[in-house]
Amino acid sequence: MTFKLFIQGLIKFIIGIILVGLLIFIPAGSINFTKGWLFMGLLFIPMFIVGIILMIFNPKLLERRLNAKEKENDQKIVLLLSGIVFILGFIICGLNYRFNWFRMPYRLTYIFSIMFLIFYFLYCEILRENPFLNRTIEVRKDDKVIDTGFYAVVRHPMYSITLMLFLLIPLVLGSIHAFFIFLLFPIIFIKRIINEEKVLEKDLKGYIEYKKKVKYRLIPFVW
Repeated sequence: MTFKLFIQGLIKFIIGIILVGLLIFIPAGSINFTKGWLFMGLLFIPMFIVGIILMIFNPKLLERRLNAKEKENDQKIVLLLSGIVFILGFIICGLNYRFNWFRMPYRLTYIFSIMFLIFYFLYCEILRENPFLNRTIEVRKDDKVIDTGFYAVVRHPMYSITLMLFLLIPLVLGSIHAFFIFLLFPIIFIKRIINEEKVLEKDLKGYIEYKKKVKYRLIPFVW
């Protein structure tokens, strides 16, 4: 089981590197796109470390995170939209470098990179808090409501942190144009959360009571 999970994770990790690399460097027309390499390092080095830690200490959670096959039709649409935004956004980042549309000062790039790492750390903290985090919208028989830590502030802190990571991607890559494309993600996340909560209310014991306790879904005092 562990070896199979390791191979599955390794294959997806390598495919991820290849796909993201192609989406960044082909439009850029050069492998000298240093901000592209910076982003690749910021994304995939922590991802590899977290994957190894989960493999050793919580393989069940890793298995949940590797399963990306959605059963809900609404979520399949969300994944499709997310994929389109990602592809378009990365392509624009590469073209921004090739045609020099906008130059992000490296001082800002470093600040955004540090912010990216901070939010990635918070992402890992949420993984630690909630061992029932499926990547797909489903409820398994051993799932329980988590209402401590970040989950005492908003009902979907993983989406809150992931949204910040997504919005930082084009900024690390130096493209203001792509940033406006990535601003579509809040809309996509809202659609996903609304559908997810319908499933959780129906299938996860105690979730309706949890909703009454924690009012905000994504952003405190906003929504």
